[in-house]
Amino acid sequence: MRPTEFVVFVAAVMAVNALGVDLMLPALANIGHDLGIAEANHRQWVVTAYVLGFGVGQLLYGPLADRYGRKPVLVATLLGFVGASVFAAASATFGALLGARVLQGLMSASTRVIAVAVVRDNASGRQMARTMSVAQMIFFLVPILAPTLGQGLLAIGPWRFVFHALGGFAGLVLLWTLFRLPETLPVERRRAISIANLSSSYRETLTNRYSLGYALAASLTFGGIIAFVSSAQQVFVDEFGAGDRFTLLFAICAGAMGVASFLNSRLVERLGTRMISQTAVLALIVLSLAHLSVVWMGWETLTSYMVFQSLSMTCIGLCGSNFGAMAMEPVGAIAGTASSVQGFITSVGAVLVGSAIGQAYAGTTLPMTLGYLGIGIAVFAIVYVVEEGQLFRARLARVTQP
Repeated sequence: MRPTEFVVFVAAVMAVNALGVDLMLPALANIGHDLGIAEANHRQWVVTAYVLGFGVGQLLYGPLADRYGRKPVLVATLLGFVGASVFAAASATFGALLGARVLQGLMSASTRVIAVAVVRDNASGRQMARTMSVAQMIFFLVPILAPTLGQGLLAIGPWRFVFHALGGFAGLVLLWTLFRLPETLPVERRRAISIANLSSSYRETLTNRYSLGYALAASLTFGGIIAFVSSAQQVFVDEFGAGDRFTLLFAICAGAMGVASFLNSRLVERLGTRMISQTAVLALIVLSLAHLSVVWMGWETLTSYMVFQSLSMTCIGLCGSNFGAMAMEPVGAIAGTASSVQGFITSVGAVLVGSAIGQAYAGTTLPMTLGYLGIGIAVFAIVYVVEEGQLFRARLARVTQP
């Protein structure tokens, strides 16, 4: 593949997962009505069940990708995702749908592992962060467009059309993989699957403070995204009465992350991953404190929520790809397995954090605001420990470092 096609391909692979989360957001109310979900907050499990499967599945695909190569694992799981989408579309009960969603997540977990591993096979450090930022910039168009696409599908048919569309997109990416993706892991670099090798790789990933620390930091910021996505319809439609404007308002907030990725791709090689992400975390804390004051005083409106949420998503977007690149930097020799372990930590941690915030929703934005403040403070504490207190000024003098 040429460099441009490669970046777009990585974005398309990642988009399978993004569509799996965002395409059905406008359909959550329809799903709840059709399948008899009495408690509105329980609709959020359509999102979190998927992310839970996504997190657990990543433990499987790293070792498989390091043993058999990136391409065959991606091909097999894309086929599985298509099948899970058909299963979801045919679900007659909420339990069956949640089972299908977990299966979809298990299958799509390979997209995150393979995307990161393929990029790491070809780049590292700031170059890897820049490639991932450009891919994520394209990838973030998906959450901007997905709810609108989902709304369009609902206009012509039932919510089950959404899952047929997911399977169709995964099928297209499958064909692209079959005919255009070269294998990026040479045979001589492949690792046999054994208890000794897995134990060694897991130990290396979990005992390196950069690998573990930045994976934990990424899990918290991803948790903020899950909290927003899972409760977005309730906040916009139920609390603020946005109605048909939901997809547009959601797109604006999601678009802020796309802007952040674009800025990061332009600045990361000059300023470094640490300077950008640490500044973004501090900004998230300040924004959350200001937002909390607005909510506490009873001044919250749709406009104030949009401003604070969009700016917070920008900060989170500036953290995501940089935390991922820094977590992978010391474990490039075991990129597949390391990516799977880090992905498991990030996704499962995000489900716990995002679910706690989302399930606390009770008609106001206070739980979201408090949750984002807690995320910012916890992330800053983790980064402080990982970097042994050497933040900002110490790193400015070392701009040649990742």
